[in-house]
Amino acid sequence: MKVTVVGAGSVGASCAEYIAIKNFASEVVIVDIKENFAEGKAMDLMQTASLNGFDTKITGSTKDYSKTANSDIAVITSGVPRKPGMTREELIGINADIVKEVSANIIKHSPDVTIIVVSNPMDTMTYLVHQTTGLPKNKIIGMGGALDSARFKYRLAEALEAPISDVDGMVIGGHSDKGMVPLTRMATRNSVLASEFLSEERLQQVAEDTKVGGATLTKMLGTSAWYAPGAAVSGLVQAIACDQKKMFPCSALLNGEYDLEGLCIGVPVILGKDGIEKIVEIELNDAEKKKMQESAEAVKKTNGLLEN
Repeated sequence: MKVTVVGAGSVGASCAEYIAIKNFASEVVIVDIKENFAEGKAMDLMQTASLNGFDTKITGSTKDYSKTANSDIAVITSGVPRKPGMTREELIGINADIVKEVSANIIKHSPDVTIIVVSNPMDTMTYLVHQTTGLPKNKIIGMGGALDSARFKYRLAEALEAPISDVDGMVIGGHSDKGMVPLTRMATRNSVLASEFLSEERLQQVAEDTKVGGATLTKMLGTSAWYAPGAAVSGLVQAIACDQKKMFPCSALLNGEYDLEGLCIGVPVILGKDGIEKIVEIELNDAEKKKMQESAEAVKKTNGLLEN
């Protein structure tokens, strides 16, 4: 199993590290445009192999995509990260050109690859890969919902004063501060609804804290977060590589599901060796449906900027 990670910055390096440590891939290739940067990151990570007990081979490449040939899965993290005060949508002009070029180079050397998109604005970048590559729709996945749900579970555990292993919850909708739809109604602690423990007001605060989770960290760190995004990507990659049939909320191209069509947005999917093997349609109440429709409209508006 060969995995390519494009972008050797903090997010890309974190992706490569978590994938390697899980020891399910034979090789991880990191690609970057900065001379010797990916090579240096790969060497540094390989020097942790004996300490962390993994045998995955990690190599780096400066713009040489021939080294990515025959990759089973490719992760696109490249692009400009958010700075404090920036929205994900503001990155579209620069990142669209980068994502188009990167995806074309990946597919040139790995025509059967499954692509996971991390670059922001993530739903629109995922849609762009669909529009420009010709890959089957099941082989293009946006990472956002997996990360947003991890942040949701963190906030739920905090509010419940519970170990995070007790907690489950999901975020659907767009990967944006206003577009996320944390499903507080369905959140649980060991199969008991979180609403049995928390007031509606406290659950709403959990949802709001989740929606600004990325912006909160960007303000604190001065740039986008990297540990949780890297861990989210590694979970998706492992589910595909090991054919786990695990359910994650991911950005997927919809053709009528959730009464939406012609856009990529976060919904629960089953991930296995064929990428997205099934889109899971869960029963939403009227308020959740309304939020999902509003989120979809915002994603479509951002998609429209691709034509400008």
